[in-house]
Amino acid sequence: MPNKSSIMRLSRYKNALLKLKSLNFVRVFSDNLADAAGVTAAQVRKDFSMFGVTGNRRGGYQVDELIENMNKILGKDKVRDFIVVGIGHIGTALLNYRAFKKSGIRIVAGFDIDVAKQNPKADVPVLPLEKLPEFVKKNNIEYAIITVPDFATQQVFELMLTAGIKGFLNFAPVRLRCPEGRVVNNINIETELENIIYFVNVTGTSKEQ
Repeated sequence: MPNKSSIMRLSRYKNALLKLKSLNFVRVFSDNLADAAGVTAAQVRKDFSMFGVTGNRRGGYQVDELIENMNKILGKDKVRDFIVVGIGHIGTALLNYRAFKKSGIRIVAGFDIDVAKQNPKADVPVLPLEKLPEFVKKNNIEYAIITVPDFATQQVFELMLTAGIKGFLNFAPVRLRCPEGRVVNNINIETELENIIYFVNVTGTSKEQ
């Protein structure tokens, strides 16, 4: 069963393939992908075997075919619609981030309880939170990004679960537990920044000694 690390490596392989394609590579070998993704060639072959991706030692992998396979495995073979709940600084930035389209991700609506932030006529409409269940069911939405304050996170999460959302990217500073049949990826920006600060300080201290 693939784990989160193997999925993340697969994304790195795909990004490496796109760069290699831009350099006019038609075929690649596991060594090429290993160098580009920062892993070993053996790890590339092991990951590909886990996902049923095949090639051969002499001929390598055909770049376009491999990118197509990566997109299918990663669910990028078609556009996926997302909603954003909580239109603060992070939520607004996500609504305005145009590069999502290149990755097959489309933000179709935002939701907030603040009337001042609601704008149903915007290119990406921002709607009242109470309209979320109806919107999700009408548009068959399966994915959501949570950027609400900590005190509202659990309530909003339960509302979206009831509405039928299956996959969540959670930026709120509250760790959400994943119910059976659903997927939650918790991202705590403060914790990530603390990790960076710690390792920079440790590196700096070791150089001084």
